[in-house]
Amino acid sequence: MQQGAAPPPTGASPAGAAANTQAAPLTRSGNPAPTAQQSRPIAPAAAGAGIAPLSAQGQPLRRIDQLRGERHETREGDRTIIREPDRTIIREGGQIIVRHSEGDRFRYGAQEVHTERRGNDHVTVVVRPGGDRIVTTADENGFLLRRSRLLPDGREIIIIDNRPREAGFAAGRGFGGFFINLPPPVIRIPRERYIVEMDRANPALLYDTLLAPPVEAIERSYTLDEIRFSAPVRDRMPRIDLNTVTFESGSWELSADQVDALAGIAEGINRAIQHNPREVFLIEGYTDAVGAEVDNLSLSDRRAESVAIALTQQFAVPPENLSTQGYGEQYLKIPTDGPERANRRVTVRRITPLLAGRTT
Repeated sequence: MQQGAAPPPTGASPAGAAANTQAAPLTRSGNPAPTAQQSRPIAPAAAGAGIAPLSAQGQPLRRIDQLRGERHETREGDRTIIREPDRTIIREGGQIIVRHSEGDRFRYGAQEVHTERRGNDHVTVVVRPGGDRIVTTADENGFLLRRSRLLPDGREIIIIDNRPREAGFAAGRGFGGFFINLPPPVIRIPRERYIVEMDRANPALLYDTLLAPPVEAIERSYTLDEIRFSAPVRDRMPRIDLNTVTFESGSWELSADQVDALAGIAEGINRAIQHNPREVFLIEGYTDAVGAEVDNLSLSDRRAESVAIALTQQFAVPPENLSTQGYGEQYLKIPTDGPERANRRVTVRRITPLLAGRTT
């Protein structure tokens, strides 16, 4: 395996531990405002360990049962907000979502982190091993406006540009503004090419799927949050189900053999990014319907993040070309309330055409 981890940076947070943001004020986006701790690198832990949030006492939390005692629930009008140390779960209008800052994943193994305010926007610059800089600009409510990579020679590669943004909280409609009502796409390609099972795919098929065009014409460009929270939008793109990657019950850590199982998808993603450095891939986490809905949502989000971290740490996949989101038990592959391995999955799909509003 290719070792992509850097030595623990000076002044870094404890290995695998994220900032405890529980005391930070909640913005309208549901993302906590940045803290001083979030301006520091996170030292990498063992392969597959992911990021462990910290309890109120500063202890790392590595399982969902440990995390339950750290949740705090409040009501804001018709919205229920459940705060975890590093995530926010929101119920509103019959919908439930989990939000987190991808800044933690970018800080994992970084050399330096700089944050500053420019007007009403917050800019975070993460210096990665090798000298590349990830520049993330968010508005005052925590919404992503722009993400780019600055190369050591000064060239800039724009990865995501969400400006101007017309949906969501900016329009005063709550997160419901991110749900795009579209009919399900008509699938005209073989089903096994639309949903590719990792254990049945060779490297050529994985690469072809990662670069496959949308199955229907894309009518406009979508913001990252519109893509994250609108299944009909995401479903315009083929996907790869990583059914070779599994987790222990209640855990978001990957074992060493499960990290090894990511080699094929990592090779395909890296080839795609070499072809086009602006490609963006969404890593989605899912669970079966066993257990509490809130537990499953948080767990799935953390598992998606752990896969993304492993892809970067072990296989040098650029973290800025990845985005992650958990969906818990909301989109079952096999409709059952019982335990089902096929539902406990991580999925990868290219979302570049959705962000760009084009059909290629």
